[in-house]
This record gives sequence, structure tokens and C-alpha cells, in this order.
Amino acid sequence: MLLLPVIGLTGGIASGKSTVSRILQELGFAIIDADRIARDILTPGHPAYQKVIDTFGKNILTEDGQIDRAKLGKIVFGNREKLLVLNSITHPEVLKEIRKKIKELTSSGIDWIVLDIPLLFEAKMTSLVDEIWVVYVPEEEQLKRLMARNGFSRDEALARIRAQMPLEEKVKLADVVIDNSGSIESTREQILTILQKWKWKDWSKK
Repeated sequence: MLLLPVIGLTGGIASGKSTVSRILQELGFAIIDADRIARDILTPGHPAYQKVIDTFGKNILTEDGQIDRAKLGKIVFGNREKLLVLNSITHPEVLKEIRKKIKELTSSGIDWIVLDIPLLFEAKMTSLVDEIWVVYVPEEEQLKRLMARNGFSRDEALARIRAQMPLEEKVKLADVVIDNSGSIESTREQILTILQKWKWKDWSKK
């Protein structure tokens, strides 16, 4: 049983979850970035690195031996079976590292922890958190942002969005929903309003 509150921050690709995470970090929360962990476990020397190469071939490597995430993405997105295989390799390792970081933070007396994790529901990691926050934008806005950010075609962007649980479904399972379709200031005000309901700290001074 966790003694300190852990927020599970999730959403969809290009929904603006990183913006919310950054605001919470500015407010003093410790952030555990699951995406960064997922990148780290695919570096040379980690067990998942070799498993991924053995499964998907050496053609996903760059010249210096790193896994090319763009090449790997083209293989798995749009192919559910291959995506499930990749997840079966990476998710247990990500979970292990997340548990380790939560333990380290709680042991050191950190009071406010956010687990920033896109696949909180898909990877069945909700038991790690005390409260679930979902960052929401309409799908058309999500598409537009993803295409602009990554240079994807509409079909490529849709394939990545459809590889995740629909945002509308995540919203139904959320304790808190943040509408990130407006300005950054609007998003920040929503966060502060939510935190005002918490009795642990006076957030009005932030």
C-alpha cells in the first residue's frame, strides 16, 4: 500500500500530456516519465534491447547500434500482433523500473509524485497509482497536432492514435479530466482548481 499520493497522468498521443506534466513539475511534483524509461530500456546493455533485436531483426538498428524507434514504429504500428509482441517484451521491464522509482521517491520522503504514462490503462498499471488524471482533446485536434509535430500523414497519425485505447474510453475511467484543447493558461487554471480541492497543501500561492 502506497503511503503517499501518486497521480497516474495519462491521455492519448499528442493530447498535451507533457504540457500538464511540466505544469505539475513546476508546482513541485516529482515526475516519473514512463516514456523516458521505455526509451532507456531499449539502449544497449539492457535485456529488452537484445530481445527486441532478436524479435524484429538487425535492420531496426542505426549505424551506431542504437534501436531506430522510427523504423520500429513503422513495423509495429498498424500491425496489432507485432505491437503486442513488442509490448510483451517492454512492458514488464518498464513496470519493474517504475516500481523501483516509486519506491526510491517514497523512501526519500517525496510528498507529490506523478507517474506520466501514456499506456496506463493499456499496460494494466492502474494499481500503481492512487488517482487517475486523463488529458483530453478531441480526436481531430489530436490528429492535427500529431501530424504537425511528427510530420506524419493523416493515415500514419491515425494508425498511432488507433493503437491506443480511445481517449473517450479513458475519460470514462478517469478520476480527473483535463481539457487541453485551449490555451496553456487555461490548462494551468484547471490544474490549480483541481489541486485547491486537496487539503494537503495551499496551492493558491502557486
